[in-house]
This record gives sequence, C-alpha cells and structure tokens, in this order.
Amino acid sequence: MKLQKGFSLIELLLVVAIILIIAAIAIPALTRSRMAANEASAVASLRTINTAAVAYCSTYPAVGYPPTLGAMKPGAPATSVAADVLDPVLVSGTKSGYSFTFTTDGLSPSLGYSNTGQPILPGQSGQRYFYTDQTGVLRSNGTTPATISDLPL
Repeated sequence: MKLQKGFSLIELLLVVAIILIIAAIAIPALTRSRMAANEASAVASLRTINTAAVAYCSTYPAVGYPPTLGAMKPGAPATSVAADVLDPVLVSGTKSGYSFTFTTDGLSPSLGYSNTGQPILPGQSGQRYFYTDQTGVLRSNGTTPATISDLPL
C-alpha cells in the first residue's frame, strides 16, 4: 500500500474556495468600517478647524476670522499669517480621505466663514459631505456637497 503525502488538488481547491468566500464577506464590511472611520475623522477635523478659527479671531480681532487654512499654520513667532493654532496636517486641506475647503466672507475684519469637508473618492473614502460655519453647527448631506440648508448632525 502506497502512503499519500500532501494534499490532493480537490482538497486544495476547496480550501481556496472557502478562503475566497470568507474574503468576499469580509472586504465590504472592511470598506464600510473604513468609510465610517474617515467620516468620524472628518467631523472631528471640522470641529478642530472651528476651534482654531475662533482662537485666531480672538487673537487677531483686527483681522477677524482667518482668510485661509494656511493662515492658521504653525509659525514662530505666531503672527496673523502663521498663527500657530492648527495642525500642519489640517492646514494642508486633506486628511483621512477627506478634503477641506475654508472660505471667509471677504470682509475686513472677517465676520464669518464656511468650511466644507468632502470625500476625495465618494463611495470609497467616505459617503457623506459636511458643512460648518462660524456658528459651529455641523451639517451633513449624503449625496451632494453640504450647505447651510442641510440638517445638522
């Protein structure tokens, strides 16, 4: 009688098929959890930007709210051009699959601003769009860029 060493082709194909079935179940769940994490990071980032904008406005009342995200970047010594109130990662305008756009009202001193967060790859890096302004209220929209008329979180 001959002893068999190793696995037959059928046994190996069954193992590969089982692994593929498990992967087909796990990958969409992983994608959804990554999108949820990116969205949570975007909300936290918008809150951080709001806090930094208020700190900037309090520090430089003659300027009002910062003209751009770049005005809140680190600087030594801190000035109205580099106020050192915001992390360099957020100053870049992108973080965790989201891009952020900061705009002011254009007045001098600036009395208001708006800030949006949109997924870089909708449906992959995130699903929802976010909006906030000087009121600090965060708003979201699941299909189009969020505006002041969207529902708050």
